[in-house]
Amino acid sequence: MVGIYESTFFEKFIKNKYSLLIISIITIGFCASITAVLFRSGVHNLEIVRLALLDRYKPIYILPILGMVGGCISGLVISCFQPASSGSGISHLIGFLHGRKIPLNLRVAITKLIGGIIAIGSGFPLGAEGPSVQMGSSIAWQLSKWFKTPKVFTKLLVSAGGGAGLAAVFGAPIAGVVFILEELFRTSKPIIILFFAVTSFVADSFGAILNSLGLDNESIRFSSTNGFMIDPHHEPLIKFFPVDIIYLIILGVFIALIGEIYVRYLITLQLKSGKIFKNNYVLKMTICGAIIGVIYSILPEIFHEFTELDNLIIDGRASSLLGFQTFIVIFLTTGIAVSAGAPGGLFMPMITLGASIGLAFYGLSDLVIGYAPSSLIFAGIGGFISACSRTPITSIFIVLALTHNNLLLNPVLVCCAVAYVTSKFLNSHSIYERQLENKLMGEEQ
Repeated sequence: MVGIYESTFFEKFIKNKYSLLIISIITIGFCASITAVLFRSGVHNLEIVRLALLDRYKPIYILPILGMVGGCISGLVISCFQPASSGSGISHLIGFLHGRKIPLNLRVAITKLIGGIIAIGSGFPLGAEGPSVQMGSSIAWQLSKWFKTPKVFTKLLVSAGGGAGLAAVFGAPIAGVVFILEELFRTSKPIIILFFAVTSFVADSFGAILNSLGLDNESIRFSSTNGFMIDPHHEPLIKFFPVDIIYLIILGVFIALIGEIYVRYLITLQLKSGKIFKNNYVLKMTICGAIIGVIYSILPEIFHEFTELDNLIIDGRASSLLGFQTFIVIFLTTGIAVSAGAPGGLFMPMITLGASIGLAFYGLSDLVIGYAPSSLIFAGIGGFISACSRTPITSIFIVLALTHNNLLLNPVLVCCAVAYVTSKFLNSHSIYERQLENKLMGEEQ
């Protein structure tokens, strides 16, 4: 929690070091955006190579080998250069802000970038958002050391870097700001919130421009002709009726229960893996990569292309059965990936899991009752993120960033609020806070 001293200090710092503040905002925004874009682009290019190999050879020959080799190489990179680059990275950042001796520097960012691209590109079912948060905060820490900034301002820079990373990877600057306030640096001081906001918006703007240069063609949000554009990833047709609130409350409670089971599953596997493999990152990532590869090799072809599968589920073009199957597969394999300490984020799996629950709930409701709200899939996304990470407002803005459909605000808000309150009743701590209850990888004694 930010006190009066920190706020007063920041106001004085702005007056005396105005030029340094401007340089910090621009540098952090640019670096956070370029690492996020490079991460997504690298994973996308490796996915193209993986799919090309699958066109020529049987999955049972390719996926286990890719998982094993990718896990081995990623484990070597992490083990040799910076163990603190393992895992999602958000827990590491929160631990650092709480005074834990966790490395945050340029070496962490580079190791995360390389190791994460290799791991996710070779088949580990994780996302780019956790790494983007850690890379942005690590670069911000390095910048603070080069500029020799005071300790209080260093924490502000590090928090801003984390939010900028999330803003860049989702194209959601408001979500980046709110994430800082909900999870990283809880404050209500307007001048500090403004600093976080400007940094996140700068990162989002740079990210949009870099995407337009061909570094990441999945989302084109800027062109030399039209300038900045809105490019929703999904365009759902949403109708919202008062009766929908009942369905959303039921969905929120159910998602909170499933979310709690999911978090406990991840933490349990992580602890058991630590006891078995200790700090042998290479061995556990090699074994876990091979296991994940074997699982996906015996699944239908649609499971081999993560992006297409996500789009089918989120757009509601998949059957309820496929939604249920996707939930089981992602639930199981993300646990294996997390237990390996693979450098990847959990927001993307949470999005898929939440959408799968929403899709299955939609199909069941339509079959039994004959009616189902059109907002259930996106409400499921927001609710599941909220239940696991305890960031309901961030969850709402992530959904809005995916769709740019303001009509989703009310139904998603209802589901997120119910999921959040129910999950807090089950356990007061988020998945990241529970990971902090144990020694993190790379943490110094």
